[in-house]
Amino acid sequence: MNDVIKIEGLEMRFRGCEALRGVDLSVQPGTVYALLGENGAGKTTMIRILTGFQKPTAGTCRVLDMDPSKKEDSLKIRQRIGYVSDSPALYDWMTVGEIGWFASSFFAEGFVDRYRASIEKYELPSDRKIKNLSKGQRSKVALSLALAHDPELLVLDEPTSGLDPLVRREFLESMITVAATGRTVFLSSHQIVEVERVADQIAILHKGRLQLVGNLTELKESISMVTVSLTDPLVSLPDPSASSKILAEINEGRQKQFVVQGGGDEAAEFWKNCTGVASVRIQPATLEELFVACTRGDSKYAHRKSESGNAGRLSMEAQRS
Repeated sequence: MNDVIKIEGLEMRFRGCEALRGVDLSVQPGTVYALLGENGAGKTTMIRILTGFQKPTAGTCRVLDMDPSKKEDSLKIRQRIGYVSDSPALYDWMTVGEIGWFASSFFAEGFVDRYRASIEKYELPSDRKIKNLSKGQRSKVALSLALAHDPELLVLDEPTSGLDPLVRREFLESMITVAATGRTVFLSSHQIVEVERVADQIAILHKGRLQLVGNLTELKESISMVTVSLTDPLVSLPDPSASSKILAEINEGRQKQFVVQGGGDEAAEFWKNCTGVASVRIQPATLEELFVACTRGDSKYAHRKSESGNAGRLSMEAQRS
């Protein structure tokens, strides 16, 4: 099947700011794809380009095999996708039921029935005015509206921002159900722990560049956290074998933590036999640790664009100083 989203060499420059710098990205059908990045990384800019509200400076972008930079295509794209922002724009004077009836006039038959089924599932009172809803309830109304026309692609831009942990977890886990029906979810967030529960694929964006792209399970299986305790904080450790790539190094006194891709066991064994090493511990890296490795901004590490650009491969390689 064709990619739901296909981005190649995407760039977006504003005066005094490069929001996106040579982004390559592919999103396959039926997946929950998480775009992770700190505030200001370029996530919302990318979503504005995907939905046709912003034309890129350079590069190409295809959504549902259409070009969102073309007016006629951008309108068709918006008809076929659902969108939820971090602050959904809803008519506060309407009730939960009324806003569904109002929105149905823009879509085909069946919208109201699907909307009513959704608000019933979320236990939203149809006669309550939007202005009297909690932030979590407003987010559920927005999600119900976005799904009621049965979109092929659901785009979520920081949808759980400001929600309490229980509601946030419930909201994100509902995305698994959406993907199970064959639809695709493209989720922008910085809520690392919650996203780790639901995402199939991830991309970590830092200062406009994609640093890490791939299947979450495969990435976590291939990347380890190696903690080395030293007898002296001034001890300098040699590089491990070429099969081990150091993505990040965190120094805390006599302890060094390395995020290692591939050959983690070999690297741990190598350092264990080095002079000045007291102990070595290895454990699987969490998504949060991968996020830190990609976004910590340490000058010791330089971004290098992946030669292939394929999902599942790193587009950031650590350069040891």
